[in-house]
Amino acid sequence: MNVDLNPIGYVSSPYKKKGDAPRQGRLTDTEAVIVIDEQYLPGLFKVEERKHLFVLCWFDRSDRTVLRTTPPHNPVERGVFATRSPNRPNPIGLSLVDVIDITGNTIRVRGLDALDGTPVLDIKPFSREIDCPE
Repeated sequence: MNVDLNPIGYVSSPYKKKGDAPRQGRLTDTEAVIVIDEQYLPGLFKVEERKHLFVLCWFDRSDRTVLRTTPPHNPVERGVFATRSPNRPNPIGLSLVDVIDITGNTIRVRGLDALDGTPVLDIKPFSREIDCPE
């Protein structure tokens, strides 16, 4: 089976290289910008009504061979699927971001830990009713 993904845009971020980004984006107040390709602009219709979004990115500079890792905050080795490490067979990043501003094809956000130039795969709205288990 072949899976084809087409990025909808990219991240413009102050994080330029591995090691610059925080362990989790929600732990900082750093702002980043998501730049959406013009062909996907109609998909942003009414996004400004949302305060929080899930952003899925392709962590293109990650090591795709990693299956076990030791998280920095808990030095116990785990399988990569039991961690949030960016190094994994399919390096898809999931971030919950705060929307600061939307202007044209740019979404200014807080809480994104992606490196500058990271491809954005998708954006989905956060829903407290659906996304917060009891």
